[in-house]
Amino acid sequence: MSGCPFHQAVTLPGDGTPLTPSQTIADWREAGPAAPLEYDDGHVGLVVTRYDAARAVLSDPRFSQLPHRMPRGPAAPVDHADRTDHAAAESPAPLLDDAARRSIDAANLLALDGDVHQRMRRGVTGRFSLKQVRGREAEVSQRVAAQLEHLRALGGPVDLFAEYAKPISAGTHCSVIGVHEELVPEFVTHFVAPSASSTQQRFDFIRRVVDRRAADPGEDVITDLLASEFSRVETEGLVFQLMSAGHDSVAYLIATATVALLTNPVQLERLREDPDRIAPAIEEFMRTGAMFLTLFPRTATEDVDLDGLVVPAGTTVSVSPVGANRDPRRYDDPETFDVDRDAFGHLGFGFGPHGCIGQQLARLEIRQAITQLLAGLPDLRLVEAEQLHPLPFANPVATYEAGAVIVTW
Repeated sequence: MSGCPFHQAVTLPGDGTPLTPSQTIADWREAGPAAPLEYDDGHVGLVVTRYDAARAVLSDPRFSQLPHRMPRGPAAPVDHADRTDHAAAESPAPLLDDAARRSIDAANLLALDGDVHQRMRRGVTGRFSLKQVRGREAEVSQRVAAQLEHLRALGGPVDLFAEYAKPISAGTHCSVIGVHEELVPEFVTHFVAPSASSTQQRFDFIRRVVDRRAADPGEDVITDLLASEFSRVETEGLVFQLMSAGHDSVAYLIATATVALLTNPVQLERLREDPDRIAPAIEEFMRTGAMFLTLFPRTATEDVDLDGLVVPAGTTVSVSPVGANRDPRRYDDPETFDVDRDAFGHLGFGFGPHGCIGQQLARLEIRQAITQLLAGLPDLRLVEAEQLHPLPFANPVATYEAGAVIVTW
């Protein structure tokens, strides 16, 4: 890797938190556009922490989604050994039926490139467009209001993440996908709550959901897929992808944005004084509290010049939104949380052809959740937040945990 300033490969640091990333990330960023990074299979690739280089990798078709190599991170801290970790080792996966295997192969958006990826992606993006999301404003507002009443009924202290953020994100996610309301608790069991559900059990649930929607069409993704050119196998695969992702990051962001505000009273007061600041403030929430320490890795299919660094073909590259979002080359005073900042262009939702499909819906959910929370509980205060201390990563790809966010009022 010609031009690389490092001589030894590194592992991802575990001493950072969502709102205060590890100093190691900043050190890598200042030393060069990328640092050598160890992967679990022994491969030595790169981690990119500068903004311009990160955008270049995410938008360059010469970087493929395959193979899936996960970066090597730290061991879980000893004092959190008793926590349920999403990344905990699982028992060997049971056998999947042939249709489920074909579904995963056909519709895995994280393992497809080029035209094949674009075809699959187009099949689900319609319901996540800005126009469609605007049409769900009232529905999301009502869902948030109902969850806020639930929070009030519980009384403080209460875990905002478990009792407010997660139900809002799960319920909205199901509505857009096409899960009937009475099946939402089962969706939570299989896809949200830590559970022993196997992939086969999740596919069995998906098939029941799709059958229900086939008999009762609605304004949702599943209805669209059933009326399209996609086969049943492809439809189930795409639904599996959508059910497996997105809701977790929205819940994380609602919780983390709340922590950011309650630990920055000047910024909290600024937002209370001018609630219209919430839209740009969401971008600052995403910039300073990005969930992904690294996105799913890409691998160079040919030699690529990356900001003066030659990345040889076959080298895996991980992009760090946490690093890029705090690059002083892109943002002035990047370590400061400022709801008045123009933070548009951050990489909290990724970038390029694999950027987050549901980002407009996420913005709506976060806006409604934070706006109603601040207005409805004007004396809200933070009791304790696990995320203010380092936690084990929530996923092998290296994402921060929201943790319990205990609030009262």
